[in-house]
Amino acid sequence: MSVKIGISPIAWQNDDLPDLTAAYTMVQALQEARAIGYTGVERGRRMPQDTEGLRAYLERYDIALCGGWCSGNLMRNSVREEIDAVRAQVEQFVALNAPCLVFAECSNTVQGEIATPLGKRPKLARSEIMAYAAKLSDLAKWMADQGMPLAYHHHMGSMIEDREDVDALMEGSTPEVTLLYDTGHLYFGGADVLGTLKTWGHRVHHVHLKDVRRDVIRRVRAEGRSFLDAVIAGAFTVPGDPGGAIDFKSVTDELAKIGYEGWIVVEAEQDPAKAPPYEYSKRGYDHILEICRQSGLDTAVRR
Repeated sequence: MSVKIGISPIAWQNDDLPDLTAAYTMVQALQEARAIGYTGVERGRRMPQDTEGLRAYLERYDIALCGGWCSGNLMRNSVREEIDAVRAQVEQFVALNAPCLVFAECSNTVQGEIATPLGKRPKLARSEIMAYAAKLSDLAKWMADQGMPLAYHHHMGSMIEDREDVDALMEGSTPEVTLLYDTGHLYFGGADVLGTLKTWGHRVHHVHLKDVRRDVIRRVRAEGRSFLDAVIAGAFTVPGDPGGAIDFKSVTDELAKIGYEGWIVVEAEQDPAKAPPYEYSKRGYDHILEICRQSGLDTAVRR
């Protein structure tokens, strides 16, 4: 079983909080990520948007495209309208051999609203999520026909946040809807991190490993703060941080047990003034490399 280790450039270039990372460039992100040992990077908004420009950009830094975010509007759009909206990104990701498109419903999310508490996020009835899942299945089937898997990202502040939401989405959708398994968002959302993987491991196509600082997320909840407030306060950190709360060895053990072969991506947005991106990204990489070895997961290391 072989996995590849990638990273999101969000520690160096935060698209939602650009002022937080204004002192850093995307070039620095790619150069440092590759120097650490990461072989893939998820697409950032400040990378070239055209396919050939992005291809040349990634090749210049000897790093692969290992996914990227897509803001969905399927709650408002018809399936046909959503296909038209995502078509260009799907075509680009197919051309660049990305492993998946990371899709999350954003038409009703509060994740980007710094003045809106996380407690105000949309919470749908199970029947509403199941109806959405049927539409999402049609979109995912179309994407699969184009050669691009849809990996759904449960996310804080969105309508698919906690374990009940994830269960309803998976139960209501066809196998073409795969799951992006994100440890940090699951823990923050109050879900059983390992239990979710045990239940839905057969649908997991993409993995984000991020840790959380338990005291910060408790304070954010208690004070009625927003998701972006949580990021600024340091809710997230990388695997291997002594201040983290998640047992990642149990996660890699389970990934090995289910025969996972794909990307493991570090995505831990933080204030770089408090958590220098190179230092923390290297800590995350080294920790993942070690626990994968212990779990029997072969890593495709390329220096």
